[in-house]
Amino acid sequence: MSGRTASVAVLAVLVTVSSCGTPSERRGRVTEDVTRFERALDAGQPAQLCAALAPSTREELEQAAKTRCERAIGEQGLPRAGAVRSVDVYGGQARVVLEHDTVFLARFTDGWKVTAAGCRPRPQQPYQCEIKSG
Repeated sequence: MSGRTASVAVLAVLVTVSSCGTPSERRGRVTEDVTRFERALDAGQPAQLCAALAPSTREELEQAAKTRCERAIGEQGLPRAGAVRSVDVYGGQARVVLEHDTVFLARFTDGWKVTAAGCRPRPQQPYQCEIKSG
């Protein structure tokens, strides 16, 4: 690898790493995106809810309901989540525990997207979620 090529590679890595932010900044971004999702839920804005879903989650919802996301998401009975209790970020994955819900997210190039919502913990089993990817 030439000196110039190595410099470009190092610069690319630094830009990528620095764009991820500190753990506190990542938790803040996740919290903002979940709050935006919850506001859309409270306001009855299905288009914004669908836009907040990860592509595979949206696809799974539409296939299961056999209808467009905007119609299907309103039929899921998602709880009014309440205040954020904790945010855990693990690389490109996150979990936000709210008063009455747990939401899982994944990092995409255009921000954090919801991969599962309406999730309830179960003793010694995976979460039970109303909306999730397959």
